[in-house]
Amino acid sequence: MTATETVLGASDLAAYFARIGYSGPAEPSLSCLAGIIAGHAAAIPFENLDVLLGRPVRLDTAALLDKLVHRRRGGYCFEHNTLLMQVLLALGFAVEGLGARVVWMRAPDEIPPRTHMLLRVLLPAGPHLADVGFGGLTLTAPLRLVADLEQPTPHDPHRLVATGNGQPSDELELQARLGAEWTRLYRFSLEPQYPIDYELANWFTSTYPAGLFTNNLLMALPEPDRRYALFNDAFTVHYLDGRRERREWHGPVELGDILARHFHMMVPPEDLEKVSAAVERAVAAPPKTAG
Repeated sequence: MTATETVLGASDLAAYFARIGYSGPAEPSLSCLAGIIAGHAAAIPFENLDVLLGRPVRLDTAALLDKLVHRRRGGYCFEHNTLLMQVLLALGFAVEGLGARVVWMRAPDEIPPRTHMLLRVLLPAGPHLADVGFGGLTLTAPLRLVADLEQPTPHDPHRLVATGNGQPSDELELQARLGAEWTRLYRFSLEPQYPIDYELANWFTSTYPAGLFTNNLLMALPEPDRRYALFNDAFTVHYLDGRRERREWHGPVELGDILARHFHMMVPPEDLEKVSAAVERAVAAPPKTAG
């Protein structure tokens, strides 16, 4: 598949729109983009169950439609944003894939791998950033691709910051304002990425033995007044007013209840048992932060 090829038909788009609850105009406009992003972020969870279960993460369109749309599962950034890109291309949007280095919760001098996918959407109003696959801080609205401008979203305010510290630089850093502080999320350039770039990064992310995703359970989903987050055995509700509720789950039955109730996912009992066992190992082991 080339960077601009799309293989989605009318029935695929109808199924996707039903999955995310979108009933607005299907046209290459900013309002359509905003509606799709809001619906996608609220309906399709961020999750890495297949990685923990040792299953390959496929990025071809048929696999993404089957998993995220028809089987009502979730995925991580490459799955979410590859599917979103195909939807937008089918609607006539001009879209480019980009790659980012995640700096969230990393030391300022650390250089992480380029293992995050995001999209640049070209509109008459100017280019916009679209990203429905950044876990606990996934964007719930498109952002104007403009530096040093605080932009509201239905959840947290965001801004893009030039990273040159007064020197020429082609990189931008996405930040979110959490409370009174700005939090660094990821850094990216406008160099287009291609399917082979994502295949390589996806393979690394889903198989690297010391990686974050191969050693931990990560899930997230926003609701209008809160965000749900699951990291290993800790389930946390982050309310937009600053409140936070946290509890630990124990065993596959409790895990299955959380997934069904808060992430709208029905997972087979045998998979819940395997994921629960993987989480037990993760909690008992030293933390893994690479990847």
